[in-house]
Amino acid sequence: MKLVKHIAGLGYGSRKDVQWMFREGRITDADGEVLYADDPLDHDSIRIDGEPLDPPPGLLLMLHKPVGFTCSTKDPGRVVFDLFPPRYRHRDPALSTVGRLDRDTSGLLLLTDDGQLLHRIIAPKSKLPKVYLASLADDLRGDAAAIFASGTLMLDGEKTPLLPAELEVLGTRRARLTLHEGRYHQVRRMFAAVGNHVAGLHRERIGGLLLDDLPAGKWVALDEAARTRLFAPDATA
Repeated sequence: MKLVKHIAGLGYGSRKDVQWMFREGRITDADGEVLYADDPLDHDSIRIDGEPLDPPPGLLLMLHKPVGFTCSTKDPGRVVFDLFPPRYRHRDPALSTVGRLDRDTSGLLLLTDDGQLLHRIIAPKSKLPKVYLASLADDLRGDAAAIFASGTLMLDGEKTPLLPAELEVLGTRRARLTLHEGRYHQVRRMFAAVGNHVAGLHRERIGGLLLDDLPAGKWVALDEAARTRLFAPDATA
């Protein structure tokens, strides 16, 4: 029964569905030998219809989120979970986004089913740097970098000032912004506070993880080395 529960928890179906898979001979070992529901659990050797199982619980994924997708499962439009196999919606423990990117923002998004890891990443004390590339509607003001770095900028509706952030000017209307916290629509609200408007926004880095050449809409499961880089902000992916 442990084997049935494990496979069902990965989203392949209910326990009853998985039991039928065993009866139909669809679940085998790596050599093609049919497995039975009471066989020992050996995740890496199990195959369903000849394909290896999805990663076990403790999963951390990196997605290149395209524009037009939201992070909410309740949104009636396109959501980031549409970019994964349908069974990923049914994993137990559930797969959740680590923070959010709004519909009009692209770039690096992490997802995990590990609650402790999720909270470690988003906890204010972690101060993991998040790096964004912004395209702006108007020319940058000469004082924007100093204002963002001051640690005194107060956004509308907020009761505490923002932590210092680093602005790198890449052109008259292009900039790279590094944040050390995550507030609601923070990048857009920061540029609005200095009289500008974000026309395009892309997150390229969290901690020591970079998107590199991962195409939009694609994802990868991260290994232990990548997790180490995540919490080593000076590292590169």
